[in-house]
Amino acid sequence: MADSNPLVKMPLRVRYHECDPQAVVFNAHYLAYADMACAEVFRELFGSYQAVLDRGFDMVVAESNVRYLAPCRYDDELLVSAYVERVGTTSLVLRFEVQNGELPATEVVNRYVWIDQATKRPAAPPEDIRAAFR
Repeated sequence: MADSNPLVKMPLRVRYHECDPQAVVFNAHYLAYADMACAEVFRELFGSYQAVLDRGFDMVVAESNVRYLAPCRYDDELLVSAYVERVGTTSLVLRFEVQNGELPATEVVNRYVWIDQATKRPAAPPEDIRAAFR
């Protein structure tokens, strides 16, 4: 999948309740896995997500794309890696790759929009926040 270095690599074990009647991870859980890895990105870059919120900015999901490449099942040990695809003025695109052992399982690409917390409108965060993603 990606040939660049990920911002984070988050290990994850599939829990029983995440599986559907076909005994594979239900599709929506991959978005949750990406969200969990995104939180780890903020922890790695800023110490916490709260550190960015404290500066008056938030980030909302504007678009998600999920590619299912191979099934994951109960008790599989996954690795979710997060990569920066693009840093815009008011947007950010992150790609999350889910590996099941050596096998690529899923790819999630999320486009986020930065917003001013007070107005809830798109707003460019300070340059140091954007620079952290470059």
